[in-house]
Amino acid sequence: MSMTQISEAARPAIHQTRQWHVLLLRLLDACSIFFGMYFITRWFPYLDSKATTVSCLVAFASFSFVAELLGLYRDWSSLAVTRETACMLLTWGCSLVLLAAVGNLSEYTTELSLWSLGIWFLATPVVASGLRICFRTLRRWTTDRGIGAKSFAVVGCNELGVELVNAIGKSSSFNLKFTGFYDDRQPDRRADLPQDMPSVVGKVPELIRDAKEGKVNVIFVALPMRAEVRIRTILSELADSTASVYIVPDLFVFQLMHSRWTTVEGLPVVSVFENPFYGVDGVFKRFLDLFFATVALMIFAFPMLCVAIAVKLTSKGPVIFRQKRYGLDGKPITVWKFRSMTVSENRAAVKQATKNDSRLTPIGGLLRKTSLDELPQLFNVLTGAMSMVGPRPHESSHNEQYRTQISGYMLRHKVKPGITGLAQVRGFRGETDTLEKMEKRIECDHQYIREWSVWMDLKILIDTVRVVLKPQNAY
Repeated sequence: MSMTQISEAARPAIHQTRQWHVLLLRLLDACSIFFGMYFITRWFPYLDSKATTVSCLVAFASFSFVAELLGLYRDWSSLAVTRETACMLLTWGCSLVLLAAVGNLSEYTTELSLWSLGIWFLATPVVASGLRICFRTLRRWTTDRGIGAKSFAVVGCNELGVELVNAIGKSSSFNLKFTGFYDDRQPDRRADLPQDMPSVVGKVPELIRDAKEGKVNVIFVALPMRAEVRIRTILSELADSTASVYIVPDLFVFQLMHSRWTTVEGLPVVSVFENPFYGVDGVFKRFLDLFFATVALMIFAFPMLCVAIAVKLTSKGPVIFRQKRYGLDGKPITVWKFRSMTVSENRAAVKQATKNDSRLTPIGGLLRKTSLDELPQLFNVLTGAMSMVGPRPHESSHNEQYRTQISGYMLRHKVKPGITGLAQVRGFRGETDTLEKMEKRIECDHQYIREWSVWMDLKILIDTVRVVLKPQNAY
């Protein structure tokens, strides 16, 4: 056997854990769909046919597909049950739309009437919501009472360890009971603990003893990455026990940007700066962009025509203002806007628009205040250069200026720029005449990338309507 073969044979592989509750939830959802159809066939016996059964199977397949796109089977235990129910309802609605599309394209028809479909549409989510609420209540009840719970300890009384204990306590996905911290350091070097959290119960040698005696079932090692030698020693000693041991990497010392782990030929790697729209998430976001941009263009087609005529009649120059800005991965894109100024600056240094700016055209102030000047960017969305929601694109000169003044500034370009964004709905739009204002905007951009979800995009779009109706700092 060659050295390469030996190396590959000894290479460790990292596998993702499949939690049992996810499989159970999938089973409950399947039961809800089939029960809804069963309810209809009992009410309308003539619908009990092979075609109806096929429709039910296709509906379940569609539901499973859409559920993956919308993240229905994520851990909802620390969130309000209404959010989980809303996601389930949206998943079911999209599934029926997909079912109708498949039926129309395949010309496969059933005896299902509009009335029976309506009953199925209502019965299924009612049953699914009820089962989910019962399931969540049961899990929380068993977790709170420690039924079937395993004891766990944390090596390292530090901020990371405290955050880990809080996270496990908020979620009923982990049926674990916290016994305490183990730390060799002096008390003055340890983190301050909340009053309701068990304190340090001993040092690492005592943990080794407790693990060997079976008093601790699960151990999380939350030491800093620089303590590699110490971690290796602890793991070597814990290998003589039957406890399950996990290493909690102290990645929070870095500015994580939608971090995720993967493997490269069995070697685990963790992304630090990454685009969140990979795989089906990217496809789904692109679908939403095309949908909302198309609908918006249908609604604003006539107003855009009126604005174009007004721009042409009130000032000299082109109707559309084109400017080079940074797009995805910092690549240049051409952003389109209705011209609101008497000059079209595309120089190395561009002055930001200010209140009562002398460069504004007679209707320029109104266009900027109502954000009507941004409407041509809907075509940027259709071409794929921009998104409906994302960090607003800045002038190239401002990018070059602030990338040297604000740490992580260029990370905002890990996603497509948007017509609107989290910073805009939080009031950080318009002129950034101080470094602090720009820093606040960048913080929002980073938060958007880290926490992106379909729900966040929809909420930002809804909040944008409110912001446009009550404009602030727009000039």
